[in-house]
Amino acid sequence: MLDVNILIEITTYLVTGAIVGFAAGLLGIGGGLLIVPVLSTAFIYFLNVPEVVHLAIGTSLATIVVTSFSSVKAHHGHGAVQWDAFKLLAAGTLFGAFLGGWSSQFVSSDLLGKIFGILEILIAINMLLALKTSPTRQLPGLVGNTVAGTAIGGFSSLIGIGGGTLTTPYLTWNNISMHKAIATSTAVSLPVAIAGTIGYLFAGLDAENLPAYATGYIYWPAFFGIVLASYFTAPIGAKFSHQLPVKLLKRMFGVFLIILAIKMLFFTPSV
Repeated sequence: MLDVNILIEITTYLVTGAIVGFAAGLLGIGGGLLIVPVLSTAFIYFLNVPEVVHLAIGTSLATIVVTSFSSVKAHHGHGAVQWDAFKLLAAGTLFGAFLGGWSSQFVSSDLLGKIFGILEILIAINMLLALKTSPTRQLPGLVGNTVAGTAIGGFSSLIGIGGGTLTTPYLTWNNISMHKAIATSTAVSLPVAIAGTIGYLFAGLDAENLPAYATGYIYWPAFFGIVLASYFTAPIGAKFSHQLPVKLLKRMFGVFLIILAIKMLFFTPSV
């Protein structure tokens, strides 16, 4: 008979994946804003290990590889991905994401949690107030975008958010329409997630007290549970993003992010 705790754990990952996939497709985010707080809580309860935030972030980035791939396929089908912008950002995001993931081994779990919580609050405020950048610029050349991509990839990878959360405002600031910015951000999230996952994998290879079924800072049961559900719900979110106004949804999501941010800031244990 299947243990009740194992059943609850699997269900937690599946439900998280379903919600994350839909949000990723709808809002052009990688899903880490939801995955990291949920997994850091779940790992405390189910795994009882000290490196909960590192494990949550590394696993989050691994799931974003699959979620982003599913989302970008759907957005590409709508002709919304601006591939020229993606190509300009790709090299920088790859380098920055690996560097961010690898350097996580030098940052405490407590500090990572605090950084993540602060970022969630800033993003939530932006969503609640519907702040808009002034689209008076054009995308810079290869050098400028490589620098921007490195910053986006490095910070996104370090805290496990995939890149879409930072790429979307960057693209709209450079006069790319919101729908195309969201779609292109899902594409940018893919190299960020791949390189960041590799970085977190290497960063955790020598870590002690990691649970069974973990490789570095990637916990495979959570990975498979989340991607199994998110792979199917991401295209649904992408479809709705081209049919519905997302203003109300963003505000609802913003409130939810504040709740999760409070958890990360005040209820994540230090190690």
